[in-house]
Amino acid sequence: MGKCNWVAVAAAAAAVVILAVAGRVEGRSDYGKEVTAAHISGKVLCQDCNQGWAEWIDGKPIKGAKVAVTCMDCRGRVVYHGSDFTDEKGEFELKVVRQRAYGKAIEVEDCTVRLEDSSPDSTCNVRTDFGGGRSGVRPHDPSAFQSGLVKYTVGPFYFTPPDCDYPDASNPLGDGDDD
Repeated sequence: MGKCNWVAVAAAAAAVVILAVAGRVEGRSDYGKEVTAAHISGKVLCQDCNQGWAEWIDGKPIKGAKVAVTCMDCRGRVVYHGSDFTDEKGEFELKVVRQRAYGKAIEVEDCTVRLEDSSPDSTCNVRTDFGGGRSGVRPHDPSAFQSGLVKYTVGPFYFTPPDCDYPDASNPLGDGDDD
């Protein structure tokens, strides 16, 4: 293939990519205007360091763990808060209704999902930040679109037994002084 042919192929490929991206963005923004609610789902598991690798990495579902979603506006005011408890499979589903608060629509990307309380399983009740469960995560990259609904998946979030929890090593002296 000559030099001109390569340039033509590269230009055509670039044009296809640009059109595809523009169509996707345009389609999402048009679709987003119709969205009335978002569902955020995930799992909560026990990650037990006392078990073998397969059990540790897969985790055991925790029933009854509380997961919450909090949405803030641009001024840091809470405009929505909801919670759900996990089922026997460790799964939760939170619904955020796209309503207006202080004159602006709630955007799911401005929400944070986190483990809210300790685990109901007394043998596995220390929140970890694996998957962002302790500090919280923002939903992004929708996993599905349906009529008027966008679905997001977060996590999984993990608890661990007390003997598996590691101390905070950010301050090795542990005295709180900078001296």
